[in-house]
Order: sequence, then C-alpha cells, then structure tokens
Amino acid sequence: MTTYKIALLPGDGIGRDVTDAAWAVLERAADIGGFSLARTSYPWSCDYYHQHGTMMPADGIDTLKTFDAILLGAVGWPAKVPDSVSLHGLLLPIRKAFVQYANVRPHRLLPGVQSPLKADAFDILCIRENTEGEYSGAGGRVHQGADNEVAIETSIFTRKGVERILRYGFEQARARRGKLASVTKSNAQKYSMVFWDEITQALAREYPDIEVTSYHIDAMAARMVMAPESLDVVVASNLFGDILTDLGAAIQGGLGFAASANINPDRSAPSMFEPVHGSAPDIAHLGIANPIATIWSGAMMLDHLGEKTAASNVMAAIEATTARGIGAFPGKDKTEAITTAVLSALD
Repeated sequence: MTTYKIALLPGDGIGRDVTDAAWAVLERAADIGGFSLARTSYPWSCDYYHQHGTMMPADGIDTLKTFDAILLGAVGWPAKVPDSVSLHGLLLPIRKAFVQYANVRPHRLLPGVQSPLKADAFDILCIRENTEGEYSGAGGRVHQGADNEVAIETSIFTRKGVERILRYGFEQARARRGKLASVTKSNAQKYSMVFWDEITQALAREYPDIEVTSYHIDAMAARMVMAPESLDVVVASNLFGDILTDLGAAIQGGLGFAASANINPDRSAPSMFEPVHGSAPDIAHLGIANPIATIWSGAMMLDHLGEKTAASNVMAAIEATTARGIGAFPGKDKTEAITTAVLSALD
C-alpha cells in the first residue's frame, strides 16, 4: 500500500476546524482508494508567534521538505499579529523555498450554490505567479515617522519566472478548452507588464493550438463579472492574480467554496494546498465554518499526488452534498453537518 506523508498546518482561527473536516474526508477517500495518508501536525500560527517570536522554527523549511505535500488551514489573526508579519513569516517563505511558483485556483459553481451573477455555466482556472512580481519583498522605508518619510516597494519580474508561469498556463489550457487569457496593465506599467506581454506573445507561437488573448487587469475584472463563461485559463502576476481570485471566489458563491494549490511543477519539493478564505477569527471555534474549500483543496492535493480516482470521488461527494443544499448557503449548516454529508456521499 502506498503511503503519502502529509504535513498538516491548521494555522489560526477556523483553520483547525476546516482541516479536521478535510482530513476526515481525505482519510476516507484513501481507505476506499487503497492507499494511506500519514499526517504530522505542526502548530505554527499566530499563537506560536506569541510564544516563540517567530511564525515557525528556524528549521521549519527543512522539516517540511521531507513531506509529499502540505495541507494548510488558514494563517492570520490581525488583532494578535500584523498580517505583514504572519504572511512573511510562514506562507511566503514556504512558497518561495519550495519554488511553488504556480498558484492554481478553480472557479466554478457547485451544484445548488447560487452565484451573485446571472451566469452559472462558467469554469475558470486562475493561475497566479506565486514567488516574485509585486510580492517579492524588495524595498524599504527611510526617515520613518518624519514628514519626509519614503517607502519603496519594488516589483521584480524575471524572464525565467514569467516564462515558466505562462508556460504552465499554456499547458493547462491545452488540457482544458484551449483558451488562455494573459492579464497585465501594460498601458500604464510600461516595463514589467510590457515585458510580460512580450513573453506571452513569444510563447504563443509555440502553442498554435491555443487561443490567446491579452487583457488589462481592469478589463479582466469586468469580464469575470459580465461574461465569465467566455474564460478558460487566466494567468496573472502575483498581485493581479491575488485580486482576481477573490473576485473569482465571489462569483462562485463565496470564499467558503474557493480552493487553491501552491504547485511546484517539477516536484523537486512538496506542494501546498489551502483554502482561499482567511482565518475568520470572529467565527473561530463556533463550529460554523464551511469546510468545502478545504476539502476541495484536499482533492487537488490527491490529484497532484497521482490519486486521480480518489480526487474525483471527493469532488463528486462535494457536488452531491451541495446539490442537496447542504453547505450551499453561507452560514446555514454547521461544519460537522457538512462534513458528515460529504463523508456519506463518499461512501
């Protein structure tokens, strides 16, 4: 029997609730599929930061590199730790150290879930560059607190980084419906975004079977609202992809349905899977968090590990659950009730 080693990072707030729910479903899927999942949990979080002065120990990356995959709940508790500390202390170091340069987020309506849009037949795969660009962390502040204070944030785009995320997008489009939308703001950002557009055009010649369209970020935001069914694969920079995927979550019914994967495509290090929603401190420990986004992220993890039948089974169980109206409406069902329904559908 194949055993996969999974590092579990519940994180903050509702993170523990949703990862517990997802783990129960994933274990059941593994039992049915004839493989096993061996988890090791780590308490790295904002509470850990208060105790130790760091979001994870100095050897955290070395610890995680021994696993086949990482399942994350949610990180952040602004009342305790500034988001700039929690993000740069845990998520970004993991993404960068393990070269998880492809952040993949699916946006489609589950059965029984209502979108705020009129459209309901869209299926968008957003691919966000995940390790450089606007979130490179290059810059600084001088004369802090003075009236001549200066803050500089430098975006870094490398040819290697832009080309590999676009190539990943082209390959995904080839495996789907053959359409790729590349998102920039090259009319205003005449260096980095023109650079991105040029690389898109060069790669398009290698993929003559793919229909390629370039959009400005504002036009893409409008298209995702007005004509989401026209989109297939959307590729964007770190910042633009971050913003567009929250919009994607909104049109698919809310953050409770938004899954994501931080992929290392060459598998030289573990990939990480997490829901898009945050830690939601206001509802932590109330038992009302929707675990579907985390369960969906777990299905993406199984698919990445090569257990495609099990991944399909989990997705079918999610869809059967929401089709019954369970977990389909924000705040209606308890975490435990949704989890139980998914487990029942899986069986």
